[in-house]
Amino acid sequence: MTSIDYARGIKFKCQGSGNCCVSRDSYGYVYLSNKDIKRLSKYKKIKIYEFIKLYCDKTNGFRHLKENLKNGYCQFLKEKKCLIYKARPTQCRTWPFWQENMKAKKWNQEIKKFCPGIGKGRIINKNIIDHALKTDEENEENILKEII
Repeated sequence: MTSIDYARGIKFKCQGSGNCCVSRDSYGYVYLSNKDIKRLSKYKKIKIYEFIKLYCDKTNGFRHLKENLKNGYCQFLKEKKCLIYKARPTQCRTWPFWQENMKAKKWNQEIKKFCPGIGKGRIINKNIIDHALKTDEENEENILKEII
C-alpha cells in the first residue's frame, strides 16, 4: 500500500499536544508564503517588514518563522496554545493532511505515533482532506515561486 485510503474519511481531532509546533528530525521550519506573512502581520497589527524582522528567518532563500533554539518550540507556542491560531500559517492550518504524510507507512509508523489527534474525534470526510491537501500543495507552489 502506497497511500492512505481515506475515501471513508479519517478520524482526527487536535488534542492540543503542541507536538506539531516543535522541530524534530527532518521536520522543522514553518515556511511562509507572502499570503501567510500578510495575514500574520495584519493579525499582529504591524507592518509586513516589521513582522519579517521580528519573527522570520531565511534559509536557502525560503522565509520561515524563527525557531526557539533552546527547545525547538515555535515562538508562538505558549503553554501548548498557539498565540496566532486565528492567523496561523497555511502549513499549520493543513496539518496533518500534507501530501508527504499520506503514505501508509509514514502515516502508520510516524504520524499516528507523533500526533495524538489521529484516530480521535469525528471523521474528517474525503472532501475536507482533499481540500487541505490541495491548499497545502498550492501553498508550497507559491512559496517556491516566491523564493528570495
